[in-house]
Amino acid sequence: MNKNLLFAIAGFALLAAASTLFLTKTHQITQQDQNVMALWSAFKVKYNKKFADPDFEHYRIQVFTENLKVVESNPKNYGITQFMDLTREEFKQTYLNLKMKKGLKTSASTEFNDAGVEIDWTTKGAVTPVKNQGQCGSCWSFSTTGAVEGALFLSTKKLTSLSEQYLVDCSKDGNQGCNGGLMDTAFEYIAEHGIPTEESYPYKAVDGKCKKASAPYKISSHTDIQDCDDLLNKVQKQPIAIAVDANNFQYYEKDIFSNCGTDLDHGVLLVGYSQKGQYWKVKNSWGTSWGENGYIRLAAGNTCGLCNMASFPNA
Repeated sequence: MNKNLLFAIAGFALLAAASTLFLTKTHQITQQDQNVMALWSAFKVKYNKKFADPDFEHYRIQVFTENLKVVESNPKNYGITQFMDLTREEFKQTYLNLKMKKGLKTSASTEFNDAGVEIDWTTKGAVTPVKNQGQCGSCWSFSTTGAVEGALFLSTKKLTSLSEQYLVDCSKDGNQGCNGGLMDTAFEYIAEHGIPTEESYPYKAVDGKCKKASAPYKISSHTDIQDCDDLLNKVQKQPIAIAVDANNFQYYEKDIFSNCGTDLDHGVLLVGYSQKGQYWKVKNSWGTSWGENGYIRLAAGNTCGLCNMASFPNA
């Protein structure tokens, strides 16, 4: 095991005894078993995981153990996240539900002139605190509201948290609530119908019936971004809704990340770029306990396909 995991084991060793009863009775408990159980116990406490059925918990321990092997393969980026008791397929089905555009063209630009670019919209007041979509495949709605919140801030100098639940319940025409959607479709809905505040139409993390609500915040239209050069230019002007390949985000904990393909399946918000650090800064919607306080830094270039389906609202 890597050093980070061993340090974690030391801190939670006392919790291991309570969980060892879930190990099978047909083999001798090894030091590795004890190490895994210590990590499992700490994981349950940190993320408030509860299992009423011992057999089901034993299965989740097996999944957790397999995921630990993945974490050990990339200690630079990976750690024990809230998704460690999910199989890769379960994670994908629950959290990665972006509805892709037909006829998508991949960006040819992977290198660009980024000389001197240092922009972080989180320090400029244009980004609301990290939100949590819960067990609802509504990432597209959070990417949409984040981009609209930023655009409205730049035009009004006031940051207002907007309602993802309103989009989940009301924005259809291809969007499917907790079963996935697309930011462009949601932008079109907001341009026509407006959007209420988070406070007036709070998030429930479930599909609901569209309710009548005061929706005073509108945009005029939205614009699709062509390639990485265009994206770098536009993010210097406002936060951008982007799609990424997030299959390996299940394990992400820290540092600049590049271990991904370009099969776009998750909507997030691009909030900055650092030429000095050679990374894009991205806001996710899985709460602050994931990643770097809810954010991920993606390596410069078309990492995770982030240039391939980006767009922004015009306030």
